[in-house]
Amino acid sequence: MRKIRVALYGGNGHQLTSDFFAKCPYAEAVAACFPDRSDEWIGREYPSAKIYKTLDEMLSDEQIELVSLCSPMRCSQDVDALACIRAKKHVYAEKPLCFSEDGLDLLLSEARANGVEIHERTDAVFCEPFWTARRLISEGKIGEVIQVHAQKTYPPLRGSRPQDENVDGGLIRWVGIHAISIVEHVTGRQVSDIDAFETQLGNPERAGLRMAAAFSMRLDNGAVATATANYLKPDGFPLWGKEAVTVFGEKGILEISDGGTYSHIYTEKDEGTIQAAGCKDYPDTLFEHLATGAPFPLTVEEEFHPLRVVIRAKNKVDKEKKS
Repeated sequence: MRKIRVALYGGNGHQLTSDFFAKCPYAEAVAACFPDRSDEWIGREYPSAKIYKTLDEMLSDEQIELVSLCSPMRCSQDVDALACIRAKKHVYAEKPLCFSEDGLDLLLSEARANGVEIHERTDAVFCEPFWTARRLISEGKIGEVIQVHAQKTYPPLRGSRPQDENVDGGLIRWVGIHAISIVEHVTGRQVSDIDAFETQLGNPERAGLRMAAAFSMRLDNGAVATATANYLKPDGFPLWGKEAVTVFGEKGILEISDGGTYSHIYTEKDEGTIQAAGCKDYPDTLFEHLATGAPFPLTVEEEFHPLRVVIRAKNKVDKEKKS
């Protein structure tokens, strides 16, 4: 079975782990560069990977087919991604891939020109029951989508969340992108207009870290949507994140909450829990696609549109602060 040869760069985010490579039949770690980790740590975590000191040095390794990017500074990850693409490596990047639409357009254009693919870790829909909800809505289970609300909540991790948004992208681009992707990828509708609000309330340092954000949106079919994102998950909630979505259609309601542990459908009758069929998670789906040619379930436009949306939302928020 063919395996995609993967290089890992940086640990600022959700990098692919040794456990992933042990279980995935379509990927192997062959190289690694972690600027903030020791060679001893890299050797323990990725024993089969050749260790490099810099990204540029690693990109000269011709056996590498894909670079998994968790760049030390997210604000410059587009530069790292461009270098990977021009070295003719596929890119699988931590979100947000970049901070501007011009930067995104350049990366997508360069990927096409160099015959490689670029993907981003915006993967909320690639788990159940969100994946089955996507299928049910596309099949018309609740009719035309009229109104949507989505939520993404992370733990505060006080003292370790960066106050500088250049490090991870900030709340809207780092967490809000999940809420927007839930809206778009579950319903199959794209956001055509968005307004956003954010607050530092609850941040004891009152520095750069925003603790909560809210979004008001219009979708491309005329529907309306709202979403929230925050660092307010209490320790008592048992899962890492608290995702939720409620979709109101002309024929019914579909809802998922508590990180996907609860779901329900109401149409002309109470249809009970969503009967999830099971799905592969994002990285397994991606590497199977690259290794075997199996279709990838999202188009490039579908995959990266939530990034465009949060870039626009963040630009609006920042512009209002300056006015």
